[in-house]
Amino acid sequence: MDINAYAARFEDEPGYLDFARVGPIGRTVHEELAAQYSVLAHARFGSLDDVMDQGERLQTAVSALTGFRPEQVVFQPNTSQGLMHAMFGITGTVGVSPAEFPSLTFAAVRAAQSLGVLTPNWLDTDHGRVTPGNLREQLGSSVVAVAVSLVDFRTGYLADLEGIRQVIGDRMLIVDASQCFGVVDAPYALADVVVAGGQKWPRAGWGTGFLALSDRALEHLTPVWSGFNATDVEGTPLDEVPQPTRGAAAFQVSNPDPIAQARFAAALEEIAQFGVPAINARIAQRVSAIIDIADEFGLPIASPRAEPERAGIVVLEPAPDQLTVLVASLHNHGVSATMREGRVRLSAHVSTDDETLAMLRATLVSFGTATSV
Repeated sequence: MDINAYAARFEDEPGYLDFARVGPIGRTVHEELAAQYSVLAHARFGSLDDVMDQGERLQTAVSALTGFRPEQVVFQPNTSQGLMHAMFGITGTVGVSPAEFPSLTFAAVRAAQSLGVLTPNWLDTDHGRVTPGNLREQLGSSVVAVAVSLVDFRTGYLADLEGIRQVIGDRMLIVDASQCFGVVDAPYALADVVVAGGQKWPRAGWGTGFLALSDRALEHLTPVWSGFNATDVEGTPLDEVPQPTRGAAAFQVSNPDPIAQARFAAALEEIAQFGVPAINARIAQRVSAIIDIADEFGLPIASPRAEPERAGIVVLEPAPDQLTVLVASLHNHGVSATMREGRVRLSAHVSTDDETLAMLRATLVSFGTATSV
């Protein structure tokens, strides 16, 4: 299908280059939300059963994009909770970079502090990038799992999952896919644990996410956080606390938000309709255009330039005494971006249009004028 038709379903204002922070929802998700809330508002006899029965739909939608079987998928309200489930379930040493987004590092440390059965092995990296090469010499015999972001939030680096899998062997591979899920056609089947939220690149809004677990992960992880809806008892277990069910369904705490499930499923169904490769190709064009504009004005780029090593993020690293001027120029021209640790992170999606790129160029014209005085 024409990728332009997919782009046309979004209404984000020109100048928005902050999809790595949050992706504005499109027409499909907005209509799904309105339809579900309309049913909830009227609560006609028998209608709420359909609203509350969105779990299988969500599992099928995640399965289509990851290759995991539907029963290996369980809904999560956010990435952090999914990673907590995974880390609290591990016994042994986990290799993880201290430079990862805190969802990973906090999950590892909190599990270690609370249960004492997980030990973080803090990995040295190549300027924050976890690669097969720098992993190879850091995997002692006690390491049972390696956790990595598929796309690094600081650098925009797209990890080499195939290379990492070859290096770590039969250890569990835990992947935080939040910075690219829905826009990168990654070999998710190589991972044992995949966690992602829907508020960024899938553009499904907050309160959406999933945890996918391979058969090996299900054999080795203990469902420490396992609530009353995660047993084999039909209905709500009363006056007893049964053992958790077997499988991914054990890794949930309470009944999910069915409207969040519906929003997420609708977004993923739409992504599958147009195809991740086509979406990725359009984003790659926009990222290349952003890089070209930055080069035109001599702004240093701290993120990868090669397409196989990048997703939708471009990181600018101006001289320290020029950062304030760049941030002010972005603000004055209405360009949304994330500023962190002396860098400016720009992130594009299929709806990033020529007007947005023109606004970025105008921003850098003003920046160049101000810094050349």
